[in-house]
Amino acid sequence: MHRRNFLKGVAAGSAAALFSPRLSLAAESRVLKFVPSADVTVVDPVWTTAYVTRNHGYMVFDTLYGYDDNFQIRPQMVAGHEIGKDGLEWRLTLRDGLKFHDGEPVLARDVVASIRRWADRDVFGKDLMAATDELSAASDKVVVFRLKRPFALLPAALGKMTSRMPCIMPERLAMTPPSEQVTEVIGSGPFRFVADERVQGALTVYEKFQDYVPREGSAVGRTGGPKIANVDRVEWHVMPDAATASGALQAGEVDWVESPLPDLLPLLRSQDGIEVKLLDTSGTIGSMRLNHLHPPFDNPAIRRAVLSVIDQKNFMQAVAGEDPSMWRAGVGVFTPESPMASDAGMDILNGPRDFEAGKAAIAEAGYNGEPVVLLAASDYAALRAEAEVGADTLNRLGLNVDYQSLDWGTIQQRRRSREPLDKGGWSCLYTGINGLEAWDPSSHQNSRGLGDAGQYGWPVSDELEAARKAWLEAPDLAGQKAACERIQLGVFDVVPYIPLGLHYAPAAFRSTVSNIPYGFAQFYGVTKSA
Repeated sequence: MHRRNFLKGVAAGSAAALFSPRLSLAAESRVLKFVPSADVTVVDPVWTTAYVTRNHGYMVFDTLYGYDDNFQIRPQMVAGHEIGKDGLEWRLTLRDGLKFHDGEPVLARDVVASIRRWADRDVFGKDLMAATDELSAASDKVVVFRLKRPFALLPAALGKMTSRMPCIMPERLAMTPPSEQVTEVIGSGPFRFVADERVQGALTVYEKFQDYVPREGSAVGRTGGPKIANVDRVEWHVMPDAATASGALQAGEVDWVESPLPDLLPLLRSQDGIEVKLLDTSGTIGSMRLNHLHPPFDNPAIRRAVLSVIDQKNFMQAVAGEDPSMWRAGVGVFTPESPMASDAGMDILNGPRDFEAGKAAIAEAGYNGEPVVLLAASDYAALRAEAEVGADTLNRLGLNVDYQSLDWGTIQQRRRSREPLDKGGWSCLYTGINGLEAWDPSSHQNSRGLGDAGQYGWPVSDELEAARKAWLEAPDLAGQKAACERIQLGVFDVVPYIPLGLHYAPAAFRSTVSNIPYGFAQFYGVTKSA
């Protein structure tokens, strides 16, 4: 289906059947209705890298540190920290007033258990724990890291904004094995998760946590500073159809649509009472993730042949439209604005696309018609567009594509399968890498070569790991940049994934909504007038 077909019928009718009856104006101003890009299928922000789950996590949970609008790290749940003279001991003191949604106080032992569970799953967390000799609760309010070697990035790790979220939960839940999802969602953040109102695939509800005590001080943006809930209730309404979501926004039945379809933006901009604004200025890098376990993408020559015919412009126009201000091609491993970005090896993406040469390379590599099981997100517009262009590209290359359209939640589950293709496995899928995640190697999971210990797709590369270690240990920016050039060249050789370009996704919201923070969808500080 062409993206422009979504335009038909946008204003033809109301989405009122999806919503509860109107409340009074005063009551309406205390309820914020939001349309996320996808459903919150997984509610454990440690268990998955899905951004919608990360966003959900920041509604419910809190972190020890946060970032401000200048991307500076700030204390959040901690009042502060002390560092020993040798840099090998950090003492973190929790601030007063922290309480979980079940009424229990947040204690240092909760923090210790939460960090251990998170670090078992998160790449930056693993780096931190590899440098840690002992992590303990010295008292109810003091957490102590005793390190094997200095690790100046400790606050950055514990306050990271990318998936997986370093969230703090009660010890009894944090003791859940990291390979399993928690059975309850109990955080200490400004909103609490209303489990009994959740309708998977349709609705997720949060209510203001009345006992939350914000940090003192003025607002600083992002995930730092005082997190003040100005509305009593936030409802996430799942609307996979872009026309339905835009129609509901125009009718005043929802307040905020996270990612309207690009073709609908001119229509929304023309409507009185609706604002369109770019909130996440870091953008998203499209990603084609390849499964290295099974044919045909267990063959590096076939992976490189696919890389050689990828046209980022085609992918980005399908995702974000023809307005060049909404996307960028010529994007490598790192976010273009990052000091870690470089031109190393970029000829493979920027040169002429030669399908005949690609076909010859695949034939020489021994391809024999094995199926390519391509997982396409049916309910996530950007990822669906990437998958459609990707399927066309692979077909033109002569690969035998089995296009499987599934909801994003099902893909999140299925991508963990290492089974062969005839037993529910997969060959490739399409997702996005937030520009913050691709800023440097600290949380850039797509550029890792950890094999079984790494992200789905399970690529193995000693060179990628050695280059990342060189970045972590580099004494200066020049050393970091050199290490990142090695990483980019390694990605183009091993092909754990293929960058598809960078796109921006403005949000659309009613003019009654104000003070929306920059960055990913967050709800503290947001106000709504009647």
